[in-house]
Amino acid sequence: MEPGMEKQELLRDLIEPIYRAKFWMQLIGVMLIIGGILSALSIVGIIVAWVPIWAGVVLMQAAKAADKVFQSGDEREMKFALSKIKTYFTIFGVMTLLYILFFVGMLLFGAASFGTLMSSY
Repeated sequence: MEPGMEKQELLRDLIEPIYRAKFWMQLIGVMLIIGGILSALSIVGIIVAWVPIWAGVVLMQAAKAADKVFQSGDEREMKFALSKIKTYFTIFGVMTLLYILFFVGMLLFGAASFGTLMSSY
């Protein structure tokens, strides 16, 4: 077997789990984009609507690149697909941390407000 063919087979083997998840990646990507568009219809949602749209586009790009790698064994597409998956998880990691901080802040604000309300009686 030629060295180039061996490399293509290795890349196909490595990308196969992501390739098999391609449908779900595309489905989640589309749902994130739709969710972002729907949240942009509200006043508050328009501020953060770009985040799910961005994450959806990134996930769709990763799925498309995984398909290209599986079909052609292109090394650059493999790196592109993996970098897009990294970007997707980075987006959601940062957003999760921000949501947790916001939630904790609201809990503290609520507790302080409740304490102030109770001390006035």
